[in-house]
Amino acid sequence: MTDLIERRPVPGVSDAGDAVVAARRAFPAWARTPATERAAALHAAAAELRERAGELAQLNHQETGKLLDEAEGGVLAGAATLDQYAELGPVHRGRSLLGDWGATDVMVPEPRGVVVALTPWNDPVAVACGLLGAALATGNAVVHKPSERCPLVGQRLTEVIGRKVPADVLRWVPGDGRVGARLVAHPEVDVIAHVGSTTTGRSIAAAAAATGAKALLENGGNDPLIVDTGVDLAWAAEQAAIGAFTNAGQICVSVERIYVPREIAPDFLEALVGQARLRPDRVPMAPLVDRRQRDHVHEHVVDARHGGAKVLTGGQIPDGPGAFYPATVLTGCTPTMRVLREETFGPVAPVRVVADFDQALLEASDDRYGLAATVLTNSMEHAQRAWRRLPVGTVKINGVFGGAPGGAAQPRGASGEGFGYGPELLDEMTRMKVVHLAPAPAARIPGQVPRESRP
Repeated sequence: MTDLIERRPVPGVSDAGDAVVAARRAFPAWARTPATERAAALHAAAAELRERAGELAQLNHQETGKLLDEAEGGVLAGAATLDQYAELGPVHRGRSLLGDWGATDVMVPEPRGVVVALTPWNDPVAVACGLLGAALATGNAVVHKPSERCPLVGQRLTEVIGRKVPADVLRWVPGDGRVGARLVAHPEVDVIAHVGSTTTGRSIAAAAAATGAKALLENGGNDPLIVDTGVDLAWAAEQAAIGAFTNAGQICVSVERIYVPREIAPDFLEALVGQARLRPDRVPMAPLVDRRQRDHVHEHVVDARHGGAKVLTGGQIPDGPGAFYPATVLTGCTPTMRVLREETFGPVAPVRVVADFDQALLEASDDRYGLAATVLTNSMEHAQRAWRRLPVGTVKINGVFGGAPGGAAQPRGASGEGFGYGPELLDEMTRMKVVHLAPAPAARIPGQVPRESRP
């Protein structure tokens, strides 16, 4: 975006430390607050988010270029997530154990303490609500640092939720990577929850290893899409376009690389090019978040072209202001190209033509990332083999987006570690305490003969 929204001084790294200390002070009382009261606070925050969805969407649009309807959808999704954790929090439970008859043994979940939530710019409300909702529902105090690319959205979201909880239970800290580094290195932090790049995630993991904090990391992804023979190619091309071009490809689980058997490649490519050319004239498409991101995307396209790939549509930086990049389709891509080996995070659909489904599955599985993958197939045998073999946390058969409410994701490899979303995220935000309760022996009265010793 090129328009100036607001000027603010950049906070010092000391502000990050102050926020952690304040959250630590607020934590004990919040941890003792009944789960139903914490839930009521989240329900109230969700209601206000819905009331202010238009305002937050407009701010998101101004800061990141996200389309207004998609931005509003993100706010409403965030509100639904807060409601979900408001319902799940009070029923989050431990276990009873089978010990001796005369004793009671239980495992009880307890909040971990102070959670630092580092949230991204590409869906700043929906993603943040997952981390903030799960942390607060389980009794943790939270310090939230949104991306420096959308600080005002992060601030407004934190203010809405923060007004529903006691002072300092939820704090907002703006800033760039220097502030984030100060937060994750703070010795009073118990959990670091991060959604963002793999490079940042690895530095967080190193900091957490030094302090002993738990790290929940959803890092970058390089999600493959496999198109099998026998499917409707117009539908397959539409699925590929939705996966690659929605929000200008700036979604954690966007389609980053496409594998197509040679026998159907010409017809599929023709249909995919047709889908790309619908954007943005007939199908709206957002610009990239800024020119720095656009330069990164274009570098991948240029690298592919120099390596022998052919640009079928798009692939050129348009004249004029802003950070728009056209929907781009590449063919002739090879496994060594950056566009197939790295996360592009832009509206680029690189197609790798392969011999058959087996080669597609083999190459799609050969990647250091492990976030998600999609398979379009009419074959139950191929679907079964694919979800078993693909080394990713989420496999989607015949649908690039979607899933049941409450679903969790557990990334692998360079894509991170730990559950995100769902009831499992409540487990990540707590730790179990084992309690053994046994009666003490009856007190002995001096001079009295114990009952078992009497004749």
